[in-house]
Amino acid sequence: MIGRVVLAVLLAGIAAGLVMGAIQHVRLTPLILEAEAFERAGDPASHSHAATPDAGTPTAGEAESDGHDHDHGEGWAPEDGWQRTLATTVTAAMTGAGFAAMLAAVSLLIGLPITRRNGIMWGLCGFLAVTLAPAVGLPPELPGMAAADLFARQVWWVGTIAATAAGIYLIATQKRLWTLGLAAVLIIAPHVIGAPVAPHGEGMVPAELVARFVANSIAANAIFWCIIGLFLGLVMDRTAKDIYAT
Repeated sequence: MIGRVVLAVLLAGIAAGLVMGAIQHVRLTPLILEAEAFERAGDPASHSHAATPDAGTPTAGEAESDGHDHDHGEGWAPEDGWQRTLATTVTAAMTGAGFAAMLAAVSLLIGLPITRRNGIMWGLCGFLAVTLAPAVGLPPELPGMAAADLFARQVWWVGTIAATAAGIYLIATQKRLWTLGLAAVLIIAPHVIGAPVAPHGEGMVPAELVARFVANSIAANAIFWCIIGLFLGLVMDRTAKDIYAT
């Protein structure tokens, strides 16, 4: 049983990673490189130290997290070109497999199967909880953007995902009026509390570039999650549907 679920998770992750790697290469990496140029131009230290590439948040192709501090590290980083594309694709596949495992675990835990008919819906729910809801307060970041305290962002990001996922679960499984009201409260609460605010006047990246990156990143993640859900549903429907009957 576990082997079949693992197979479904791996296939979904690889499929999503390949597509996300292509999208990242065409739509997101050029914007990241442009932002890195602004960051180097505005940081005197960058003239003597190479900047470590950073994709910002929450871009599935490079990192699905609440954000990174854009330090100038001394460690190895992939060169622009095929190394960066390969590293992005591998990272996206690993991230996709992780998210597919999360969806499969939730499905088994609550007893709601992921099938070829509802796989995309599962993916969209993951997108809403993990990408879209946090992006309302903490949009994807580019190198050179001003950012609030890292720990505060992580706490708000994790709390928003948990609250949104719980709200989606209640909407999907409960029909009583009070549970739907509770779901609405859970989904809205993180945004009423508010995300940590970045310092003003410290960003080095033009607002137009930031807006383009945020829009492209969120759209790319929507596709990424839909592919995860679709392939997870297709494979589990063929190989693991009897798990829910046991």
